[in-house]
Amino acid sequence: MSKAAWLTIVGLGEDGLEGLTSASQNALKKAKMIWGAKRHIDLLSKDRSEKHRVWPVPFKDGIDEILKLRGQPVVVLASGDPFWYGAGAVLSQYLQPDEWISLPSPSCFSLAASNLGWSLETTECYGLHAAPFSRLRRGLQCGQNLLVTMRDGAAVAELATYLTDLGFGASTLHVLESLGGPRARFRHALAKDYALTDVEHPVVVGITAQGGPQLSLSGGQDDTLYANDGQITKRPMRALTLSALAPKAGELLWDIGGGSGSIALEWLLCDATTQAIAIEQNATRVRRISENSAALGVDRLRVINGNAPECLEGLEQPQCVFIGGGLNEKLVQYLVGNLAKGTRIVCNAVTLESEALLAKTCQTLGGELLRIELSHAGALGNKHGWKAAYPVVQWSVTL
Repeated sequence: MSKAAWLTIVGLGEDGLEGLTSASQNALKKAKMIWGAKRHIDLLSKDRSEKHRVWPVPFKDGIDEILKLRGQPVVVLASGDPFWYGAGAVLSQYLQPDEWISLPSPSCFSLAASNLGWSLETTECYGLHAAPFSRLRRGLQCGQNLLVTMRDGAAVAELATYLTDLGFGASTLHVLESLGGPRARFRHALAKDYALTDVEHPVVVGITAQGGPQLSLSGGQDDTLYANDGQITKRPMRALTLSALAPKAGELLWDIGGGSGSIALEWLLCDATTQAIAIEQNATRVRRISENSAALGVDRLRVINGNAPECLEGLEQPQCVFIGGGLNEKLVQYLVGNLAKGTRIVCNAVTLESEALLAKTCQTLGGELLRIELSHAGALGNKHGWKAAYPVVQWSVTL
């Protein structure tokens, strides 16, 4: 422990003091102030002392109070592992690395996996205390096990309804209450048959997913997943475009001419750390992009109603830009003149005018030009033939 560390984040289990290590118990004894949720304070002692403080709402107000005590021995109580969907990751952002230490207990995910006999490395884990159920959408794959922390007992019934309405009513829900403590209880039900009314907090739900439709784990989701007015990059073209964009962990995409938002949303589905901003000038499409984002559980998409390049001023610099609509020379010049070296740009063009601009730009800046022609089999009288889509010219370059 660093001599400068004055804040100790103690992970508390449902067995209270009995489950704490000697280091955690010593930190509690030395603390001049102990902060935690009412449930955590009650787990320590039914007789609350003057040094016990219930964490205020909103959470930010508690951080401000903690910082006023800088230099004094303070303990903040958290559930289980403070750095797995816990308070630790938030608190540490306000402190220097040598000002705090964390003393974790087993996380609720570890306890749940141990009770269910699930391997944690192959189980998807979600914290849905204040997040929408749609966050689960990509993880709902037949046979996949998921562990979900819930806001309260009533939220479990809401989760069962969400899964059933989505087509996953055959999924088994494993309801695990007060794990690690004397009130621990485990029950099971199919989502479509769920009828429990006495579930108590804290609760973790294990989901063994069954049903559909499932999201593809590759680029090029089914077109029917996206509400659209016809302004959408179709599935085969979307897969080729995602390949050209080549998303990497932590990268930010500008999707200019968002349409239905399909490119930005599939960029976000690639990895939980990717970010995206969709720019769309049509207000109706902006609303539709937001609806598609909510339905697919990728609520970290930022949508801007405006014209590029004017609305790009002041935005965080991207690592990648896709132009699916509104391509013109002014926009290209802005991107080339304002984006950092190494930024990747991908443009799709259908009109002759846009093709000519890309050919000219490629001669000046280099990169790769690709002409993509797709045809679909369809009825031709009483036989079948190929129906060609408009060819697409794609230019990709790294500045």
